[in-house]
Amino acid sequence: MDLLEVKGLKKYFYSKGFLKPLKTVKAVDGVSFTIRQGEVFGLVGESGCGKSTTGRTILNLHEPTGGSVRFDGTDIFDVEKKAAIKGNDMMRLRKDMQIIFQDPYASLDPRYTVGDIISEGMLKHKMYGKKQVREVTEQLLHTVGLSADSAAKYPHEFSGGQRQRIGIARALALQSKLIIGDEPVAALDVSIQAQILHLLLELKSQLELTYLFISHDLGVVKYFCDRVAVMYLGSIVELGSSHDLFTNAQHPYTQALLSATPKSHPDEIRDRIILRGDVPNPANPPAGCKFHTRCGYAQPECSQSVPVLKNVTRGHEVACHLVGSALQSS
Repeated sequence: MDLLEVKGLKKYFYSKGFLKPLKTVKAVDGVSFTIRQGEVFGLVGESGCGKSTTGRTILNLHEPTGGSVRFDGTDIFDVEKKAAIKGNDMMRLRKDMQIIFQDPYASLDPRYTVGDIISEGMLKHKMYGKKQVREVTEQLLHTVGLSADSAAKYPHEFSGGQRQRIGIARALALQSKLIIGDEPVAALDVSIQAQILHLLLELKSQLELTYLFISHDLGVVKYFCDRVAVMYLGSIVELGSSHDLFTNAQHPYTQALLSATPKSHPDEIRDRIILRGDVPNPANPPAGCKFHTRCGYAQPECSQSVPVLKNVTRGHEVACHLVGSALQSS
């Protein structure tokens, strides 16, 4: 069963300076995917590819420019139909959709104690009485590796990693169906990352959670995710199961990303793929395939038409003109 269905999602940002023409940055440009209930879906790519903006737009934290998002049978928005849920209906839906933000310094209000931050949502949605809210808050702190007396402290009294644990506890407090993790373990030490990832998997099983996991760390994604979508300049270029993606990557960009990951063994032999040039300006992306200016396999067709996602095997989709031809025989 699909819990989340994203179709043609677009988010454009517009800027105009004094005596300067209007610029359009296509941060998310026609992204489509589904997430099944109980699944961990990964969204990966370089910084600036639009993966964090995708997560925020799904939650309607950014107003979408185009496309539609359907969650658990309810249309959150459909730009073409000019339909979107608002007010109390959106607030009730937010209980089932939470986010762990990337920046643990900016995402916690410094005026509130940790206990207030974690308990705010539970009180807002009247989930428990005040005494039980306090007990649940202390239990959540213990769950993420912090002491119960942390509830009386303020965010500035904690390190970056500890603040991210507080953010995770806040997201888990409402027992949501979907949690969007925007680089949720990037600020943590490697040993702590493993603990938190293991905790999230345990909670997924206990509470029947579903995750959209946004990351640039392919090692974490390989361990944590069931399916993975790779983004480049606002578009998905490859989508498939974690196993398919890490053992049989088809898109040149995905292959380059995987070649840059650290070797699991010193004797492992791997050819490093060096991409030419820099990431194009998102306000002025290349025509045709956005990746063709850096691709070692690029053909004239690549600069003329935009490739669409197509199945190479069941459940494994790639947006590349050369899949099945020159790329495969090289």
